[in-house]
Amino acid sequence: MNRERLIEGIWERDPAVWTGSDEARWLGWLDEPLHIQEQLGEIVRFAETLREEVDDVVLCGMGGSSLAPEVLRRTFDVDWFHVLDTTHPRAIRALEEKLDLERTLFVSSSKSGTTLETRSHTDYFWEKTRKRGDRFAAITDPGSELEHLARERGFRAVFAGEPSIGGRYSALSLFGIVPAVLMGADASRLLERAQEMRETCRSGEGNPGYELGSRFGEGWRDGRDKICIAETPGGFGLWVEQLIAESTGKQGKGLVPAPGEWPDGAHRQAAEPDLPDPYALGAEFFRWEFAIAVAGAYLEINPFDQPDVQAAKDKTNEVLATGKEPELEPEGSVDELLAQAKDGDYFCIQAFVEPGGDAAAKLDPLIADIRRRSGLVVTHGYGPRYMHSTGQLHKGGPNTGLFLQVVDDQGDELPIPGKPFGFRRLIRAQAAGDFETLRERGRRVARVRMEDV
Repeated sequence: MNRERLIEGIWERDPAVWTGSDEARWLGWLDEPLHIQEQLGEIVRFAETLREEVDDVVLCGMGGSSLAPEVLRRTFDVDWFHVLDTTHPRAIRALEEKLDLERTLFVSSSKSGTTLETRSHTDYFWEKTRKRGDRFAAITDPGSELEHLARERGFRAVFAGEPSIGGRYSALSLFGIVPAVLMGADASRLLERAQEMRETCRSGEGNPGYELGSRFGEGWRDGRDKICIAETPGGFGLWVEQLIAESTGKQGKGLVPAPGEWPDGAHRQAAEPDLPDPYALGAEFFRWEFAIAVAGAYLEINPFDQPDVQAAKDKTNEVLATGKEPELEPEGSVDELLAQAKDGDYFCIQAFVEPGGDAAAKLDPLIADIRRRSGLVVTHGYGPRYMHSTGQLHKGGPNTGLFLQVVDDQGDELPIPGKPFGFRRLIRAQAAGDFETLRERGRRVARVRMEDV
């Protein structure tokens, strides 16, 4: 398909651009920068009602509901806005200790409304706030379980998402814009920049979304499937790695996002986010969404489904259903994994540890050491967050990953109201479930303890 036909086909919502299946159902993101402007007044008025009552905002979300807000939070340097996307008991306790629960707004964000982590966070803080509905808001698709729960509990606000937009394409929808407004960012400026990029991405010549996506696609055809994304102060790569991995990693194919990796070398290509100022995020969110839709046409896959994500969730539920504490014993080693490396592989560290702090201090030298010893691209992510981000690529993409699971001491159990398990057992079940799913898919995996790193 030539340039003009490909661009025209995307804007005409033609599923034949990709696989001819249900792609047309998931293209609401093409128009969302226009539609969301119509709701902006309501969102701003809601934020204004909080001004005298709220000191902190906690967004409870995973994957597409948390990564764009986290990049916005970092880019605009907002220290009173917190993104909770871990089930680690120590991390949840540490966040709770920072908060005055009487003056905190909790935003439960889940398109499906059934995300286990988000519902668990919501129920936990619901009890901790003594069931104060005026301290909660929800962002979810219409008719979801979360919407019904929010109405039943009298949440302060419920924002209805657009069902024709998948989670990883939702940065410029309510799932990104409501958090942006709550942070105090000028969402109108973000959307104006997105609209300018949207118009530019309609053109046949000088189309920045097409140029980026076709470069990724051509590079993939040439065997350069590792996308080395330059670092930015706001951690843009954190958002875009889900967009790339979950959209393209399927049917044994895939682009491997590698934020912060050196782009020179075999199997690699460089990618440079264009972020001269914070509000350029609006344009970049749209440019990269369009680019990955274009790249999907080169790979001849459906960029909007995620056929392999559910497997690890099902395995987690199986582990939880046993009622037993999952064992997370060491299996294999870094050396044994590296001994299996082949040309074109990448190394992935899956850290089921308390995010930040001491963990980062230990993981960073580990990453550097593996990179030096192997010469491979090294990716990494915190569990269970990565399961909602790059997990699709790990299980459905090419069998070129060497996966090292790192686990720490989760501390004492932290009960989840209404559940027969707490956060400690949950994160251990997620680690065990994902490890077993990778092994069932024939992936090369090992597990080590944090204290042994």
